Amino acid sequence: MVTRKDVVRLRKWLEDNDVTESWFGRYSYGDPAHLGYHPALLEKASDKEWEEIFNDPEHRIYSIYSEQSEHIGELHLAIEQSLGDGQMSILIGRKDLWHQGYGTAGVKVGLEAAFEGTGLYRIWVDIPEYNTAARAMFEHLGFVHEGTLRKSRPHEGSRFDSIVMGMLAAEYATRTPHKRPGHTV
Repeated sequence: MVTRKDVVRLRKWLEDNDVTESWFGRYSYGDPAHLGYHPALLEKASDKEWEEIFNDPEHRIYSIYSEQSEHIGELHLAIEQSLGDGQMSILIGRKDLWHQGYGTAGVKVGLEAAFEGTGLYRIWVDIPEYNTAARAMFEHLGFVHEGTLRKSRPHEGSRFDSIVMGMLAAEYATRTPHKRPGHTV
């Protein structure tokens, strides 16, 4: 569940260029990009607007908390029901907690939600080529390189490729022996 305080923290994290560039980067007009909602606008949203965002079946958004119950990040599943797949994105906003396993733990929970909870067939991620830590994490978790989007990411005055990696439900099931393969939407 995402709280209003979580959204405020997320907006503040995205003020840090390192955090922004490790996630979605910036819109062409300069603001930090975010999939699913605009944090600065959502801070002032009505209860109805809030409910529409966080009850949208095509955008599952989760806050990530540490063992000490501190909000440290966000996981997002953008689901395309007609295709039975979804794009996953994860952000650990607390830079002092990068490379400590929180991203891996969050992705594992996200995979469980996607494959077991939602019954998706495929999950994919879009990783900027310069985010080598994220690519290594997804490879370690069993994601497979599916393609490259050429020069799709503006970063520090240049353009960089994005690496698309994916995992199928059957691959998830073989990596999680107690799970059954063949989930469908």
